[in-house]
Amino acid sequence: MRTAVLRVNIDPAGELTGESLARGMAALAAALAVTGGEVLEKDLGAAPRSRREVQVLLDTADAAADTARVVAVCARVFGTQPVPGVVTYVSRGTDADAYGVLAGFGLTGEITRVPGTDGYDILQVRLRESDLERVPESRIHTALEASTNCEVRISTM
Repeated sequence: MRTAVLRVNIDPAGELTGESLARGMAALAAALAVTGGEVLEKDLGAAPRSRREVQVLLDTADAAADTARVVAVCARVFGTQPVPGVVTYVSRGTDADAYGVLAGFGLTGEITRVPGTDGYDILQVRLRESDLERVPESRIHTALEASTNCEVRISTM
C-alpha cells in the first residue's frame, strides 16, 4: 500500500472566515485520524481565497475512493462544496513504490532488487512486450527511477 497525498479545495467560493477554517481543520484532523489519515498543517486563512486546499496523507490502495471519502468528510465539517485536487504519492524508494508506479500505468510486472557495485540498488523490471507497446518505456523508466532512486533496467517477458 502506498502513501498518497490527497488534496481537496475545501472552500472554492472563498466564503469561510478564519475562525470557520480553523474549526473545520480541527474537526477534519479528528475525523480522519480515526482512519489513519493525517491532515498536514496549513494556514488556510493565509492562502488565496480560491485556493484553500487541504492535504491529507493516507495509506491507500484506492486513491479515488479515499479521495471521495475525504471530500465527503470535508463537506460535512466545513459545510461547503469541496472539490478534489491532484493526488500524488510519497515515495520511500521501496519495491511497493515501484509496484505502485507500474499500477499507475496499468501495468503488472516482476521486480527484482539487486545491490549495485557503486552503492545504488538496481531494479530489474520485467514487463510484457504488449505493455511496452501501450506505454512508452521511457515514461516507465523515468517514473521508476524517480520513485525508487535506483538504477532501473527494463526487460520483457
